[in-house]
Amino acid sequence: MSAPAAESEFSKTNPFPAKIVENRLLNQPGSSKETRHFVVDIAGSGLSYTVGDSLGVFATNRPVEVAEILEAIGASGEEMVSPAMLKLDEPITLHEALTSRLALASPTPKLLNALADKVTDPAEKSKLDELLAPENKEALRGWLEQRAYIDILQEFSSGRLSPQELVDLQRKLMPRLYSIASSPKVSPQGVHLTVAIVRYETNHRERVGVCSTFMADRVVTSETPVPVFVSNSHFGLPEDHAARDIIMVGPGTGIAPFRAFVQERAADKAPGRNWVFFGDQHAATDFLYEDEWKDYMASGAVTKLDLAWSRDQEVKVYVQDKMRESAAELWSWLEGGAIFYVCGDAKRMAKDVDQALHDIAAEQGGMSVEAAAAWVKQLKKDKRYQRDVY
Repeated sequence: MSAPAAESEFSKTNPFPAKIVENRLLNQPGSSKETRHFVVDIAGSGLSYTVGDSLGVFATNRPVEVAEILEAIGASGEEMVSPAMLKLDEPITLHEALTSRLALASPTPKLLNALADKVTDPAEKSKLDELLAPENKEALRGWLEQRAYIDILQEFSSGRLSPQELVDLQRKLMPRLYSIASSPKVSPQGVHLTVAIVRYETNHRERVGVCSTFMADRVVTSETPVPVFVSNSHFGLPEDHAARDIIMVGPGTGIAPFRAFVQERAADKAPGRNWVFFGDQHAATDFLYEDEWKDYMASGAVTKLDLAWSRDQEVKVYVQDKMRESAAELWSWLEGGAIFYVCGDAKRMAKDVDQALHDIAAEQGGMSVEAAAAWVKQLKKDKRYQRDVY
């Protein structure tokens, strides 16, 4: 398992002001996705990391969103506030609170309740009463999911909150954790990240992922400090990994830790075999780190590379389908002691991969459904089935 990082004065509560020294697009022209490779320089921090660890990044909100909120509540930004959840020793400016301390998305019903006591416009009052009616709880949840704080402040503009009232209704802006995509044996001071940049639209408004666009758009390479810390993980290679075979399932940005695993094992000249399952939309535009994987295959560092392109044919193909296609060989590796890893989307992919693993155990192992479930459970208990899903 991962060894703890060496002692450093920097941590989640005292992040290191790192620099992003590389920011490049991994997708090819024509892709519908924006996946970027970042290199974060932690030289001088005393921080160290192990494959399987994550890098925590503290982002700031977009200036345009901060300005919109200040305008909506009629504030300058210089007002002093003490957001209750931050437990500050002394007040900070509203501008600082909105920029780097508080989340501007995911409003809660508390905001609507506060505005219900303040709105003077009859139509707004009626709308709030309807939204907050006990029988509309489920509809309210869906309505809030489509909105950020600014939407609600603008929609119910007759109920103006004071700066302190607003910040007391907001949540802390939390750091984002990204699986590290490099091995310290290859890049000890430059932490590599593989990040999907989030951009979309809801309620007729452009939305973005706070941290992904902070790194992609708002960090001027090598000039803007990026506060970071290393988060040690339960996910990683065991100490005796060199001779072990490993199977890695990581579509999309889920490939990040497995790039690190293969770098580490190649550096160690580990005799254990590496089997990688990767998938995305199109082979021509979304084959992340394509040249690296081809080089690893040519050198023998990767024994098998199964690729699933969901949009390159009429019937969608996913990593779990590739697992089923190689069921007999997959079972042979597992019976021989291989470790099975999954990284990526928790809602669908990880569940589908888990089901495929259960089915393969039942079919190839000649087990009942119950026996296959018990076998997978034991695999987890033995730390031979590890997941890093989000």
